[in-house]
Amino acid sequence: MKLLILGGSGMLGHQLWRGLHGRHDTWVTLRRAVSDFTEYHLFDETRTIHVDDITDDTTLDKTLDQAKPETVINCIGLIKQRDEAVDESLTRRVNAKFPHRLAKRCGDLGARLIHFSTDCVFAGTQGNYTEEDPPDALDLYGQSKHQGEVTAAHCVTIRTSVIGYELGTSLGLLAWFLSQKGQTINGYTRAIYTGFTTLEMAKIVERILTRNNNLSGVWHVASEPISKFDLLKLCQAKLSWEGIIKPEDTFICDRSLNAKRFNEATGYSPPSWEAMISELAQRS
Repeated sequence: MKLLILGGSGMLGHQLWRGLHGRHDTWVTLRRAVSDFTEYHLFDETRTIHVDDITDDTTLDKTLDQAKPETVINCIGLIKQRDEAVDESLTRRVNAKFPHRLAKRCGDLGARLIHFSTDCVFAGTQGNYTEEDPPDALDLYGQSKHQGEVTAAHCVTIRTSVIGYELGTSLGLLAWFLSQKGQTINGYTRAIYTGFTTLEMAKIVERILTRNNNLSGVWHVASEPISKFDLLKLCQAKLSWEGIIKPEDTFICDRSLNAKRFNEATGYSPPSWEAMISELAQRS
């Protein structure tokens, strides 16, 4: 299968490239030169398309024309941890408007689109959200990601969340945690999480591509619920992190997703968090 991954240097994008390019004819977009990532021994210059701004219509058309993909996997998103996320216009252009333009172009070319949304489309006051629950995010990031969800017949929008290693950045939970070695940090016992490692998400995408390529619309893809405290304690044990994690129960946020519909439709059963973090430790 011919694939195009948009946003190959991101936390999820690079892991999808790592997991998919050996089994599929996979192209990837990067904003920086392949030589900037030499230490990771990761990207293939002959399958890399350099782009400054993929949200530009001309650039997008040239990229699709060069790769000629059967499926596009959109890993581009402006997350709230980035400094640029304070720019409302930019955030809405990247998160809300671009996915719909991309979906239209994929439809014109007869290509499928896998797009990633987030559990942050929900405010986190309820938990165990299903696809039928109305998104109620109060912040720009969550609202813009909801606005960018694509639902056409050739599109799959995956609502989920991921943790994993990054390429030269420290924006996500895992990178932040590892950077706090030797420190005392809070672990939120009432913040509930149902995401995945990027390693497992790459397997899920492979499963959709090869076994469940008829999916369309918005799907919740989730692991078993775990508190952020328990997740960090597990990372501490498996990744040999030295420091103190204090249980903190004053912060309450439950964005847990109910993935019963996806699991029944695909036959997928999520691995335990211990298994996922153990696998992550083997890649460190």
